[in-house]
Amino acid sequence: MLLSIDQDHDPSEKSLKCDTCGKHFKFKSALHIHIRIHTGEKPYVCKTCGKSFTQQGHLSSHILIHTGEKPYVCLTCKKGFLRKKSLRDHMIIHTGLQCHFSNSRRISVALDQRSSIHIRKPFICVTCGKAFKNGNELSQHTAIHTNEKPYMCTTCGKAFKQTCQLSVHMKVHSDEKPYVCNTCGKDFRDKASLSSHMRVHTGEKPCICTTCGKAFKRRNDLSRHMRIHVGVKPFVCNICGKGFIEKTNLSSHLRIHTGEKPYICKTCGKAFRLKKYFSNHTRIHTGEKPYNCKTCGKAFRQSSKLADHIKIHTGEKPYICKTCGKAFIQKTSLSVHLKVHTGNKPHICKICGKALSSKWNLSYHARVHTGEKPYICKVCGKGLSCNSNLSQHMRLHASEKS
Repeated sequence: MLLSIDQDHDPSEKSLKCDTCGKHFKFKSALHIHIRIHTGEKPYVCKTCGKSFTQQGHLSSHILIHTGEKPYVCLTCKKGFLRKKSLRDHMIIHTGLQCHFSNSRRISVALDQRSSIHIRKPFICVTCGKAFKNGNELSQHTAIHTNEKPYMCTTCGKAFKQTCQLSVHMKVHSDEKPYVCNTCGKDFRDKASLSSHMRVHTGEKPCICTTCGKAFKRRNDLSRHMRIHVGVKPFVCNICGKGFIEKTNLSSHLRIHTGEKPYICKTCGKAFRLKKYFSNHTRIHTGEKPYNCKTCGKAFRQSSKLADHIKIHTGEKPYICKTCGKAFIQKTSLSVHLKVHTGNKPHICKICGKALSSKWNLSYHARVHTGEKPYICKVCGKGLSCNSNLSQHMRLHASEKS
C-alpha cells in the first residue's frame, strides 16, 4: 500500500501522503483513488464497450454516452448535457445574471457566484454572450460569427479562423506527428485524432444514432449516417444526376464516367478505380490473409469473404430467389442464379462463341481452349481446371488413406 501518515504535516489539514509522488490527501478514500494513477488499476469496467475507469463516478458518466441520457438540462434553452460542468460552461452563453440548471430539479446559482464568472472572464462576445479571459481569445472567437479567416498558411495559402487550427494544419507540411498510439505505434498530427483512433483498440463507440441506435466511433461518422434517415444526398453527379451521402463516394463514382484508375499495382501493373480494390489485390502478391475465421481458422484476404464464410458455419442463407425459393450465402451467387430463370447469358466466348451466364463461368470455360489447370494437388501434383474439381480429386486421396 503506497500510503503513510506524514508526521511533519499538519494533521488538521491533509495528513495522508502518497509515497510515490508525495501528494497529500485529507481522506483515505481519496488517496486510494489517487494511487490507481500510479498502479494503473481501473476496477470499474463498462459492460457495453469494455472501457475501464479508476472511479465509479467516471464510469457512471461514461455509461450516459451509450444510453444517450443527458440529465443536466439548461432551463433557458432546454439543451441537455452529460456533465454538470458542461452545463455550467454552457450557461455563460446566456446573458442573464442568474443561471438555472437542472438534474431532475431546478438549482439556482447565487448571484455573487454568477458575477464571479464575469470577473474571471470579463471579455464578452456581443453576438452570443460567451465570456473569455482576455481580448485575444475574444478576437479569435468573433471570427466564428464573421467568417473571417485572418490566419493564413505561408506554404499553401489556406486560411483559418483560429491560430490553433493553423498550427494543426502546419504539421501537414512538416510531416510532424507527435502524438503516438501506445498500442500500435501509429502516429498523428493532433491529440484529437489520436483520441479518435484509440477507439479502434477499445471498441468504444460513444456517438449513437437516436433513430436506429447504431453507434459510431466519431461524431462526423454519425453526422454522415444521419443523412440515411433524412434522405439527404447533397453530393450530386453532374453527368448522370446520381446523389451521394458523402463527397468521397461521389469522387469514386465519377471515375466510372472518366475511366480513371489511379491506384496502380507496382508488381503487375493492374490499375483500380477504388483504393479498397487495390488493397485487396495487393494481398494476392503478398499472400497476406489478415481475416481469420474463429471457428475453423481459415484465413481470407477480404473481410467480406470472411463474412460470407462464417455463414457456412451458421447455416445462414439470407439471399433468396423470389422465383423458386432457392437460398444462397452470397448476393453474387443469387445474381448468377437469377439468369437461370431469365435465360440471360451475356458473356460470350471469343474462341467458340458459346454464351455463359456469368463471368466466372466464362473464365472456367476458357480453360478448355487454353488447357490451363491452375489448381494443383499438393499430394500428387496433378493440375485441375477449377477448385471444385480439385476438392473432388482430394477425396480420392482421402479414401485411399482410409
